Amino acid sequence: MKVVLFCGGAGMRLRGYSDDVPKPMVTIGSRPIMWHLMKYYAHYGHKDFILCLGYKGSVIKDYFLHYDEGVSNDFVLSQGGRKVTYLHRDIDDWTITFVQTGLNATIAERLKAVEPYLKGEEAFLANYSDGLTDLPLPVLIEEFKRSNALGYMLLVQPKASFNLVSVTPDGVVQDVRGMDDTDLWINGGFFVFRNEIFRYIQNGEELVQEPFQRLIERRTLRGYQYRGFWGCMDTFKEKQYLEELENNGAPWKVWCHKPRRNEDITLPDNEWAVIVGGSSVKA
Repeated sequence: MKVVLFCGGAGMRLRGYSDDVPKPMVTIGSRPIMWHLMKYYAHYGHKDFILCLGYKGSVIKDYFLHYDEGVSNDFVLSQGGRKVTYLHRDIDDWTITFVQTGLNATIAERLKAVEPYLKGEEAFLANYSDGLTDLPLPVLIEEFKRSNALGYMLLVQPKASFNLVSVTPDGVVQDVRGMDDTDLWINGGFFVFRNEIFRYIQNGEELVQEPFQRLIERRTLRGYQYRGFWGCMDTFKEKQYLEELENNGAPWKVWCHKPRRNEDITLPDNEWAVIVGGSSVKA
């Protein structure tokens, strides 16, 4: 499947760390977060990427035009430095299409802008480019193919430090609990869509609002409630958290993990949910 990456955001809540680069180019370790995400998809065989550029899209173009394999791969230097032999390579078999989709476009508008590059594709993957997971992607795709849904989305429960409080109309506190103790789920930013999704998008709309509501009304949007690792980089604190994980195992680096046997990848019966209302969706 082709992979559409929305990478036009400015990263307003990462000011001071993303002033000179678009949000997906903020680094975790030695590589941008979008590189980690692309490596995740490539590990599962999805190596045809469409980048929806916006804010400082030239930075992303320049990064790949001058890509340095030596940053993340071992190599042999010989002939006094005149010859470099890489023992591994990252992007030799990737195809990357760079599309300028507007400086202030919504996610839906960016997706609509790359529709011509998805012509003939029955389905495709899409991502916000600011989150990482160890989700076994083949399981998600296989379930999607078996369904008649037009869209699947990853639902997660982030490790939030906030407490959720229930109160009566007159302000009496009834309950205080952490996110882990609730049944609240948010949009994890990993999507699978059938090409028909474009029929549900109109000009000026935001993807998870009007288009998703149309899918919800037709009961053709489904969500996977995943309890494994998921992390996003929306704030500096979250960047620090991912940096710490990068130095201590990096669970999203499935390309470094030992192969998993088919019988190890199973889903409980209650993992899947049909989204019939907007409360589970977070823009």
